[in-house]
Amino acid sequence: MTRPDIDIAILGGGLAGGLIALTLAEKRPDIALMLVESGDTFGGNHVWSSFASDVTEQDSWLIEPLIAARWSGYSVHFPSHSRVLPGSYRSITSERLDARLRAVLPENARMTDADVASCDMAGFTLSDGRVFEAGAVIDARGTSVMPHMAGGWQKFTGQMLQLKNPHGLERPIVMDARVQQIDGYRFVYSLPFSATEVFVEDTYYSDSSQLDMPAMRNRIAEYAGQQGWQIAAIAREESGVLPVIAKGDFTAFWNANVPNVAKAGARAALVHPLTSYSLPDAVRFARYIGQQGNLSGAALADASYAFAHAHWKEGRFYRLLTTMLFSAALPPERYRILQRFYRLPEGLIERFYGGRTTTADAFRI
Repeated sequence: MTRPDIDIAILGGGLAGGLIALTLAEKRPDIALMLVESGDTFGGNHVWSSFASDVTEQDSWLIEPLIAARWSGYSVHFPSHSRVLPGSYRSITSERLDARLRAVLPENARMTDADVASCDMAGFTLSDGRVFEAGAVIDARGTSVMPHMAGGWQKFTGQMLQLKNPHGLERPIVMDARVQQIDGYRFVYSLPFSATEVFVEDTYYSDSSQLDMPAMRNRIAEYAGQQGWQIAAIAREESGVLPVIAKGDFTAFWNANVPNVAKAGARAALVHPLTSYSLPDAVRFARYIGQQGNLSGAALADASYAFAHAHWKEGRFYRLLTTMLFSAALPPERYRILQRFYRLPEGLIERFYGGRTTTADAFRI
């Protein structure tokens, strides 16, 4: 056995695992942490965006160092109307998360290029055979497949475009559904990071998990051309397929992956059932872990199950909306549901994305 002095091992250095590590480093500096990541950097290759209202003032210390860009206001476009909403919008990048984790965690609390083969509440084993003991384990390795759950898929390809001339955007375009409706509900998302840099993402709410990268790249280039943007280079590219949840058996899902180990992020179904947003829940869960008095493996396993199960029950309304989105309209007509949604009050829209929909909001929707 090696490193028997690890108090908490966090498996997965993405958003969920990274925020837990940062929270424990700040709130519980007495804890010996180990953050274990299979890639060569923490955070993978992602841009995570959210409304400022998704994160409370008490949690802003955690997010502020990770923000790469922020804007006052954002736009949405649909065939029947466009709208500018004044709310603050911001983006976190994986590079910022990686840099923050390396600045906060000592070198002996970080492990990269480490593929976890198995784990239990007392430690983990790497694929190269090394075995590590720990007082507790939190599994935050993510998942793109959720057994015992059903619905649809949100899939996307995004590129950071470096342009030959300024793009002219004053604010992000969070949803442009004026594009051809292909493979379900399709929209394009544009974030202006500088006068000549714009992150463009082609997104689909689809019945299929198949990702056609060449077609999506072509559609991004086509969209850029329609805006009059001349691409000089592509600085980064990311893609993903995320489950959109309409129904499921939470207990069976939980027990499918090492039931006696604490879980976080997608491993705990801590995502918005309809939007697949993960940042608000990741922040709330990190704060929750930092507030726990008992950080033993068994106590954290119980605490994470309680938190995730409560989140599942609270998500019933969103799962109903997922069912409606995928069954109440033919795929080319799904945009009409969002088109109507974006006529509702801004506060309601932001509460919806933040997973804080009120009873009054639900009736209005």
